[in-house]
Amino acid sequence: MILTADALAHLFALVTPLSTETVPLRHAAGRTLSQDVTATRDQPPFAASAMDGYAVRAMDVAAGAAFAVIGEAAAGHGFAGAVGAGQATRIFTGAPLPQGANRVLIQEDVTRQADTITLNAAYDQSAYVRPAGADFKAGDKIAAPRLISPSDVALLAAMNAAQVPVTRKPVVAIIATGDELVQPGETPSADQIIASNSYGLAALIDANGGHARLMPIAKDTVPALELAFDLARSADLIVTIGGASVGDHDLVGQVALDQGMDRAFYKVAMRPGKPLMAGTINGTPMIGLPGNPVSAMVCGHIFILPVLRKMLGHPAAAAPRTTATLVNSLSPNGPREHYMRARLDGNGLHVFDRQDSALLTVLADANCLAVRPPKDGPRLPGDVLEIIQI
Repeated sequence: MILTADALAHLFALVTPLSTETVPLRHAAGRTLSQDVTATRDQPPFAASAMDGYAVRAMDVAAGAAFAVIGEAAAGHGFAGAVGAGQATRIFTGAPLPQGANRVLIQEDVTRQADTITLNAAYDQSAYVRPAGADFKAGDKIAAPRLISPSDVALLAAMNAAQVPVTRKPVVAIIATGDELVQPGETPSADQIIASNSYGLAALIDANGGHARLMPIAKDTVPALELAFDLARSADLIVTIGGASVGDHDLVGQVALDQGMDRAFYKVAMRPGKPLMAGTINGTPMIGLPGNPVSAMVCGHIFILPVLRKMLGHPAAAAPRTTATLVNSLSPNGPREHYMRARLDGNGLHVFDRQDSALLTVLADANCLAVRPPKDGPRLPGDVLEIIQI
């Protein structure tokens, strides 16, 4: 068995960032920016009013000063003339300041009669001008790699980027194996169960920048597994579920080796998820997950998602960890690193009592994994544990 960190290092060595494709800005959210994007103009492109009011020369501003209103400037409709001494233009938020003006008097601070405004004795001292390029300037960049958020989409639009370079979505072929499995919606026999792992992993992959491809369930026979590997050959990553242990019906590892797998490792000192294997099949990276539902999903968070992020061009890094304060007692941990289902709320971190790797209900109630080091001693309320958000 190898440590989790060593397993991750082996997995990162199996993959490289994928190629770039260009997508319309409307479809860029949630994708990974693969190349820097450069602004083509200043934002704002002109000095603009931050309030509704009157544009004047700052040197003319004094309590009781009077100004002749000579025109109007609105957003998208600037005033073509220039503001001179003792003059003002009516201006609205977002409108460009006329030539000569460098100050906005807010409308609440003046009294207007016909085409003359008089500044009140008490008035706001702020200039209320947004300088040209105050947000960003032509030539400023959004640096890659970057997961594009909705706010980034707004910024890219303001930078006039209608098309965005992003990393191609990794295609992940998911092969669930086992005679005991049937698809959701089918009627299982008395000794069968519903395939759940593949659907949970597919949702996890799709939600994190990949494109999951669910393959037909592979039965526990060599021909069925050979066909599954053949069908998955065009994927960027192959993920198998089940059949990776050492039982008489666990054939995935042997068939993968027969198909030309160059195995990187087998078995990880973790709980759940010990019977994990990885390598390449004819150049395609492959990760073989255990078949227990929770084991597969935990390995999805600990291994699949970091690998996916590297394929998308992000730095190779383990799942981010934070800390939380425990609210219940825990017995000593065993010799393997333990990823325990837990829930973090306003009261603190509650690690669930039931940690059997077959209990999906417990996983569904969890919003984090509490990480216990090997041979970690007993824990008491108030202790601090590392957690991984899920």
